[in-house]
Amino acid sequence: MTVSRQKLVEQAIGFGRPERVPMVFWNRDQQQGDIMLYHLALGAPGDGTPNAWNWSENEWGYRLESLGDGTMGHPVAPFYSELPEPEAIRVPALREPERLSAMPAFLESCGDRYRLASLDLSGFTVYTLLRGFENAMGDFLKNPQGFAALMDRICAFECELMTLAARHGFHGIHFADDWGTQTGLMISPELWRRLFKPRYARQFAFAHELGLHTWYHCCGNFNLIMDDFHEIGADVINISQPNVVDVAEVGRRLRGRQCFMLPISYQTVSIRGTPEEIYAEARRLYELLGTPLGGFVGYVEEYSVMGMSAENYRACAEAFRRLGADPGSGLLPSSPDRS
Repeated sequence: MTVSRQKLVEQAIGFGRPERVPMVFWNRDQQQGDIMLYHLALGAPGDGTPNAWNWSENEWGYRLESLGDGTMGHPVAPFYSELPEPEAIRVPALREPERLSAMPAFLESCGDRYRLASLDLSGFTVYTLLRGFENAMGDFLKNPQGFAALMDRICAFECELMTLAARHGFHGIHFADDWGTQTGLMISPELWRRLFKPRYARQFAFAHELGLHTWYHCCGNFNLIMDDFHEIGADVINISQPNVVDVAEVGRRLRGRQCFMLPISYQTVSIRGTPEEIYAEARRLYELLGTPLGGFVGYVEEYSVMGMSAENYRACAEAFRRLGADPGSGLLPSSPDRS
């Protein structure tokens, strides 16, 4: 019997043998997929209308300069040039009616799909936008108390948004917080584990108390802390740039225990590849990380800003559809150690 699209996604996350691979269409055509995304942030990156100075402002106060190229923009200047005293930290108001003003239309469009609430940019990424990247890196060691005060306010506000999402019937919460460069982590794994892992663990535990799945997006190569995210309860890990991550190694460690969401690389194959190469790459990623019981979500995003053609955009969607209606039909490898 065919299950709802919400149930299909939950089966993929919980290794409940979904009848096919669920898919999410991220920035357009969402109704072609199984997941609908709602942006909780006010002044979400890329969504604001640039003013006369060509920048848009997020509710935290940081500004992103629009380059007119379809990207979310670049930081203008630190909102806090110096770390503020705890009482001077400006935390956004909840503004529930305004934040949820698009909910009626959203719910009408969802049907039986899985509802995913997005924090848009979150956590450390918000911290770097408030302080500036160089300042943020110095704060860890030069002013750990000031860092903790601001970082904990960011995390606490995100927990308020999670509570709002749970109260309004969402199934999952999406974090977007980049830790990887093209070659490795921005900071040492030891420092990350000391400063950030406990904070994420508390947030994920709180989300689970609310009945929400946790979806964690990270750009770059974060291989060294992938197991940490699994350990602290990330239900879905979005490897946003599989071209810079040793996916085979990740699969050897976590396949069959962790659900992943992956695109066809929007730096390489989905931009310059043929449709046939796109299909082959989807199968490769699926075989390395998926199992007959689940653990894989296909991710499709239109990236014409990176040079993706309309043909390749369609091919990315088709690639995940071609993985088969039955993940146990023999397409997937029988051994979780296959690389």
